Amino acid sequence: MMAGSCTIAANAAISVMGSTMNAKRSKQEGQAQRESERLFRVMTDAAPVMIWMCGPDRQFTYFNKRWLEFTGRPPASELGTGWTDGVHPDDLQRCRDHCAVKFDLRQEFTLEFRLRRHDGEYRWVSHNGVPCFSAGGSFAGYVGSCFDISECKRATAAAATVSARLIEAQERECTRIGRELHDDIGASLAILGVDLLRAEKPVPGSQGRAHPGIPELYEKVQEIAKRVSRLSHQLHSPALEYIGLAKAIQIECREFSERSGIPVACSCRDVPAKLDQAVGLSCLRVVREALHNAAAHGGATGMEVEVSATPAQLALLVRDNGKGFDVEQARIAPGAGLISMRERMRMVHGEFEIRSQPGQGTEVTCRVPLEFGQNNC
Repeated sequence: MMAGSCTIAANAAISVMGSTMNAKRSKQEGQAQRESERLFRVMTDAAPVMIWMCGPDRQFTYFNKRWLEFTGRPPASELGTGWTDGVHPDDLQRCRDHCAVKFDLRQEFTLEFRLRRHDGEYRWVSHNGVPCFSAGGSFAGYVGSCFDISECKRATAAAATVSARLIEAQERECTRIGRELHDDIGASLAILGVDLLRAEKPVPGSQGRAHPGIPELYEKVQEIAKRVSRLSHQLHSPALEYIGLAKAIQIECREFSERSGIPVACSCRDVPAKLDQAVGLSCLRVVREALHNAAAHGGATGMEVEVSATPAQLALLVRDNGKGFDVEQARIAPGAGLISMRERMRMVHGEFEIRSQPGQGTEVTCRVPLEFGQNNC
C-alpha cells in the first residue's frame, strides 16, 4: 500500500511539474510572439512606405503609421474593408476586381489607383501585394506596400505631352513639305516635261532639225517627277485623307513591294471608313516603319499586314520572316523607329507590342480603342 501510494504521489508530482513546465513554455512563447509583433510594428512604422496586411478572409488587419498619416483616419476606420472608402469612386470597382482575381489565384500583384489623402486630395498610389503562407503551407493572407506616385505620374505626363507635341510638329512640317513637293516642284517638273516634248518638234526655219537627246531628257524628267511624287506621298498621304485607312495601307504595301521587291500580303477587314485623323495617321506610320525595318534591318523576304476592327477597337499586325532580334536588348537601347512607333500608339491611347527572337522573324501588334457607331467600309 505504501509503495502504491508513493507511485501515485510521484506520478502526480510529475504531472504537476509537466503542467508547470508547459505553462511556463507557453508563457515564454506568448512573450516571444508579442515581442516579435512589437518589433514588426516598430519596423513597419519606421518604413518610408505605407504597409498593410490582410487575412485569408480578405479582411485587412493592419496598417502602419505611414498609411494612417497619409489617410488621416484612425485604424478602426481602415480595418476590414474600411480602407476602400478612400479609393476614388472611378477606380474602386477596377481595384476590387483586380484584387479579387489575384487573391483567388494567390498571386503577387501591382495596381495603380487614386487614394484620398488627409487633406482631401486624391493621389495616385502604387499598391503592391504578396501572398503569405504559414510554416505548414496554408494560405495566411497578404502583406503589401503602397507609395505615392503622383509626382512621377505628372512627370511622365509632361514628358508624354512634349513628345506628342514634337510628333505633331513633325507631322505638320511633313505635310507642308509634302504638299510643296507635290504642288510646286511636282507641277514644275510636269510643265518642264511638256516643254521638252515641244522642243522635240522641228523649229520653223531650222530645216527640220530637232534638239538631239530630247526623248532621253524627257524620260529622266519623268523619273525625277515620280520620285518627287513618291517622297511627297511618304511625307503626306492624300489617300489617308480622302479614301481612308484601309486603302492607304493597301497602297503603302503595294508601293513598298514594288520598290523593295519583297512580297507583302495585305488584309484589311471591317476597317471604319471614318477614323480620327490621329488614329489613322499613327497606324499608317507604324505600318510604314515596320515594313522599312523588316527590309532594312531584318533581311525579310516576305511580310504580312493585317488590319481589322470591332466596334470597340482597331487591331493592326505586321509580321515578317526576317532574322529577328533580341527584344530585351532592344528595350535597353531602342532605336528611333521603335520609339516612334510606341509613342504614336501612346498618343492615341493604343497598345503597342513587339515580339521577336533571333532567327524567328518579328511581329508588331497594335490595338487602338475606337468609339461605337462608326461606319465601316
